[in-house]
Amino acid sequence: MDALLIKNFLKSASDIMTERKDELIKKDSVVGDGDLGLTMSDGFTAAYNAIKDSPESDCGKMLYAAGKAMGSAVPSTMGTLMAAGLMHAGKALKGVTELSRENINALFGAYLEGVMNLGKAKQGDKTFVDGLYPAVKALTDSVELPLKESAAHAAEEAMRGYENTKGMLAVHGRAATRGEASRELLDPGAYVAALLVKAFYDSL
Repeated sequence: MDALLIKNFLKSASDIMTERKDELIKKDSVVGDGDLGLTMSDGFTAAYNAIKDSPESDCGKMLYAAGKAMGSAVPSTMGTLMAAGLMHAGKALKGVTELSRENINALFGAYLEGVMNLGKAKQGDKTFVDGLYPAVKALTDSVELPLKESAAHAAEEAMRGYENTKGMLAVHGRAATRGEASRELLDPGAYVAALLVKAFYDSL
């Protein structure tokens, strides 16, 4: 596995965010300002376009360049968080030209860490983190399985993480202004995480 996997993953992410744009807008309009679909489709498309024709073999440099392009294209809160995830993953994989299973786990672990560091959110805060955290754990716990099987398990856990945001109290963003009423809502950010992990599975 090499840098082509990164390109395939980001193309898949761009495709799925574009396909689900209207769905993301609808979900976000319940708790936010409804721009999530546009932000994610435009952002991940910019990330992919930045590296799709690149001759770069360093996976870390490729991820960092993709994140930088995304941050410039969609400088909103969520866009900046997703860009930070890509750039942090890029730093973690700097110098890597052949991707091992450990590198794949490090990519998603660093993505999660980058988002958490910038957004100051933790598991249980009803955010993107609640979708990606269980996926990262699933990847780590299933490292002995074939990658496709492990990724399928991670995608299932990410979707379950999203579904589990119903009942959580929102402590960040516009949803937090609803107080206890926010418990009845699903978090669209966690849905983005589920889509991102599904995109990785689809790209394999």
